[in-house]
Amino acid sequence: MPSRLLVLSLAALLLFSSLSLTLSKDVKDEDDEDLSFLDEADDQSHLHHSDPDHSDEDNLDDEDFENLPDFDESAYQDDYKEPEVDDKDVVVLNGGNFSDFVGKNRFVMVEFYAPWCGHCQALAPEYAAAATDLKGEDVALAKVDATEESDLAQEYDVQGFPTVYFFVDGVHKPYNGQRTKDAIVTWIKKKIGPGVSNITTLDDAERILSSESKVVLGYLNSLVGPESEELAAASKFEDDVNFYQTTNPDVAKLFHVDPEVKRPALVLLKKETEKLSFFDGQFVKSTIAEFVFANKLPLVTIFTRESASLIFENPIKKQLLLFATSNDTEKVAPVFEEAAKFFKGKLIFVYVEMDNEDVGKPVSDYFGVSGDAPKVIAYTGNDDAKKFVLDREVTLDSVKAFAEDFLEDKLKPFFKSDPIPETNDGDVKIVVGDNFDDIVLDESKDVLLEIYAPWCGHCQALEPTYNKLAKHLRGIDSLVIAKMDGTTNEHARAKSDGFPTLLFFPAGNKSFDPITVDTDRTVVAFYKFLKKHASIPFKLQKPTSTPKSEKADAKDGHEGSTEDLKDEL
Repeated sequence: MPSRLLVLSLAALLLFSSLSLTLSKDVKDEDDEDLSFLDEADDQSHLHHSDPDHSDEDNLDDEDFENLPDFDESAYQDDYKEPEVDDKDVVVLNGGNFSDFVGKNRFVMVEFYAPWCGHCQALAPEYAAAATDLKGEDVALAKVDATEESDLAQEYDVQGFPTVYFFVDGVHKPYNGQRTKDAIVTWIKKKIGPGVSNITTLDDAERILSSESKVVLGYLNSLVGPESEELAAASKFEDDVNFYQTTNPDVAKLFHVDPEVKRPALVLLKKETEKLSFFDGQFVKSTIAEFVFANKLPLVTIFTRESASLIFENPIKKQLLLFATSNDTEKVAPVFEEAAKFFKGKLIFVYVEMDNEDVGKPVSDYFGVSGDAPKVIAYTGNDDAKKFVLDREVTLDSVKAFAEDFLEDKLKPFFKSDPIPETNDGDVKIVVGDNFDDIVLDESKDVLLEIYAPWCGHCQALEPTYNKLAKHLRGIDSLVIAKMDGTTNEHARAKSDGFPTLLFFPAGNKSFDPITVDTDRTVVAFYKFLKKHASIPFKLQKPTSTPKSEKADAKDGHEGSTEDLKDEL
């Protein structure tokens, strides 16, 4: 019996050793796969991207609007030397002192910057001068090098440079004002000052009403005390509305407030269609601030470069946009404005003049609006970016019903799409919004998708490499290499943070979010990424050599042969 057991043990040991050798050989073969022919093909290897998420569209200001293509600021980062600015009054913050400093100072403005950023360079002397002007005031101006303090930048959701926040008692909000010394100083003084001014004479009242476009007046029992303190506290929430207070009945009457009304009373005046809004809530700062916020915008905001930030950075994210030509304005704008009265504080109503070449046409293109007929689109805001189309005539009833369904999430999203290509036989498959499901979400295929913009310099640099990768892999049926123009096509599963965005959709796994391609942008790196993440295993055969005497025949008779491919690469 012992000898029999020994024989069985030896047999098992030999079998295990043989299996181990086979497995290790397979792993070794996989690790030692000869990819030199891919290296030879990739003449874009010098375009190494250590940051695959770098984008041409990181954070665009208005002045960038006409100069989108090809400017690669990052190319100058390594060699750039920060200009000298006398910023002795600007506090330098980092991860070690940030929380403590913001906690100990009631008012702090903080700039998150990058040394190589052109906008930051332009702001630096203005910011430093503002800090000097405000020296001695109850405020500090500080800066953080976001390239060195990446954890802080991530904590405060810094997505572009410069990002400027204003902290009040540790709570921050973005500063979106002009980047000049005078603008910064004026804005800050309002924030740290009393916030509300007294009106005691009719002359002062008439001057304010004639010179200002948007004011709040509190008609109080006293210019000092709890009522005044609540009004002043509410004013801190508003950057573009001036707050005043009075106890004079004649001043109140001039502001259309009944002198005999029970005090405290409050009115918001605007030089627009809806001139007066009367407050009827509890006289506390939060309720006053909510009232002003809900009523300060016009019923319908005309889309301009200046109003864009008020629209897209507004805490009310949901918008209804009317697209119409100047010829149709008189017909549909009053209907749209009337509907807006029912949704104050819930939706922002925006009018876009489609035939305005400066802003109307680009905005219409972005939302996929074409033709001349008036159209209403509901938009969830930049964070979510879902769009919904009113598919009926623009009437008061149709707009109201559409807006109500929008607020109740009853609408089906609309996605832009180019026409589906008549033929799609190239190595790189063309994806548009309307064929996205058929190509990208095909469960039987592993799909690599590039979302690009035609004007994007990084996309243009990537194109030869991407085409060569697709040419190498064209014989593998389970793999699809595809691209989609992200400026003219959309899909719920194609979220792009900038251009180019590279996403991988594994076969049999399309219900989950795609994998972001986080690798160098070379043929070899892409190939290794696909080998690692593909649900369906594949192996690319190295091209074999063909005698020169046979090469011509091979080229003539076998389009797409491996030797032909090797020569092309």
